[in-house]
Amino acid sequence: MDRLWSPWRSQYIQTFGTELEGKGCVFCEALASSDDDAHYLVRRHEHCFTMLNLYPYNSGHLLIIPTLHTASYADLPLAAYREMTELLRNWMQVLDKVMHPQGYNIGSNIGRVGGAGIDQHVHMHIVPRWNGDANFMPVIADTKVISESMEDTLRKLREEFDAAFVSPTTHDR
Repeated sequence: MDRLWSPWRSQYIQTFGTELEGKGCVFCEALASSDDDAHYLVRRHEHCFTMLNLYPYNSGHLLIIPTLHTASYADLPLAAYREMTELLRNWMQVLDKVMHPQGYNIGSNIGRVGGAGIDQHVHMHIVPRWNGDANFMPVIADTKVISESMEDTLRKLREEFDAAFVSPTTHDR
């Protein structure tokens, strides 16, 4: 069996017990802020919001986050759960148009044991993938190469979502 070596992931996981202790929820803080750009909050929706991941696996790594602070999908109102799945489809269409990925990793890490860095606020990951995007840099240089600034990605995704899914008379559809 082949194994992938990803030392950056273990360093990130080691911060779980120290970096987040005593701090508020970074998602709730971003949502409460009026400065979306500073938090890489791409779009506010009715029951959810979308942010760029601050520790992305690839350019365009998005998080769909319910506005309700809960650790469980089962505790979400049905409207929020449905909106998350609809937004997954919509954001994939936006990513297809803006970034042209060849595939995706989509999912959630539930609980610390499940690999969740923020385990008290459930969220969904959308990670665009391209042939050859996994290379030697993380293994040799302990470095993940992200090919575009998060500010540029934020702007492009926000503009395309608004053009595709927001009319002048509605918040979003």
